[in-house]
Amino acid sequence: MPLSPSRPHRDDVRIAAVGLLGGLLLWALGLTNSQGWRVLGDGWLLVPLCAMAGLELLRRTAPQTALVLGTLVLIADQFTLGSLATTLMFTDLVYAAVLYGTPAAARRIPVTTALITIAVTLGFLAWFRRPEALLIGVVTGLVSFAPAATGVLVRNHREAAESARLRAEQTALLAEMDRTQAVVAERARMARELHDMVANHLSAIAIHSTAAISLDDPRTTRQALTVIRENSVEGLAEMRRLIGILRDDSGDSRGEPVAAPTLDGLGALVEQSRTNGLDVALTVGAGVGGLPAPIELAAYRIVQESLTNALKHASHGTVFVAVHRTDGALTVRVTSPYGDLDGPRAPGSGAGLIGMRERTALLHGLFEAGPESGPDGKIWQVRAELPVDPADEGVSE
Repeated sequence: MPLSPSRPHRDDVRIAAVGLLGGLLLWALGLTNSQGWRVLGDGWLLVPLCAMAGLELLRRTAPQTALVLGTLVLIADQFTLGSLATTLMFTDLVYAAVLYGTPAAARRIPVTTALITIAVTLGFLAWFRRPEALLIGVVTGLVSFAPAATGVLVRNHREAAESARLRAEQTALLAEMDRTQAVVAERARMARELHDMVANHLSAIAIHSTAAISLDDPRTTRQALTVIRENSVEGLAEMRRLIGILRDDSGDSRGEPVAAPTLDGLGALVEQSRTNGLDVALTVGAGVGGLPAPIELAAYRIVQESLTNALKHASHGTVFVAVHRTDGALTVRVTSPYGDLDGPRAPGSGAGLIGMRERTALLHGLFEAGPESGPDGKIWQVRAELPVDPADEGVSE
């Protein structure tokens, strides 16, 4: 809270003006701190009064300097008849020095004023040897220690309020970051689902429509149109299921349950790929069923996307799909012939590989994809290892 030197705050100007006018009024009424003899006459009390009022202008911009000079002015005021306004403005300088000064000053001033109060009390008590000397100590404490202690309380309250405000802002920022991350994660999940559910059907439609346009053969055209219609219907059904998931996780728009694909559906998925013109061989090992739903969904989608990529990019030959259990993991392996593809080709964007890698990473698994050398030539292999916790087996949700 320390402030750099600048123009006086408007509240400080008001305090200085009120203090000065109050002191002048008291002087005009003949009200002074002492009615006895002092070194300096009656009019001299206006000098420390004006000086103290001037120092009030520095109570925020230079609080420690104002306090040091104010102490000297208060001492000088003791040689005059004294003004109550001068004393009150000094207490305000003590308060302001603690409130607006440096943290070190805020710790030092209350201790210093407390020691001064104790010293003055003991000193006058030893000098006068009368109980009335305690009143001098009380007055000293009211003028010095009391405003310092008040400044400490106010400063601590303001710092606590500022800390609470910063914590609230930090909490709000963290909540916004969590919300943003949740939105990004959900958008990524939706993108993966949309791509994996629809890309296979759209790729088949693109390839067979190209063949129907390129080949002037009614029989081939009729077969291509049949495949196109089947994939259009399947793709539309998949889109409806996805819309149902987005509207309500508990069911689709008609209140029917939306079942996530499982490994039991691999046979139908392979048959669909064969209908689209892909030669696929499926091998499913023992102990594959009854796995947690996220693992079965990820494995299904990885096989689905691998078959889609094979339909778009693989050369002629058999695509091998193998799903089996190993120690603590479900392994998915899809290999397809790798080389130049004759005939129509569907465009690719690379989003499928990204989606498969993301699905595997979300389950803390391992994913590899790329060309390799096989016994029958070069192949493209997709391999994913999805960890399986034995304690989670049989859990469907």
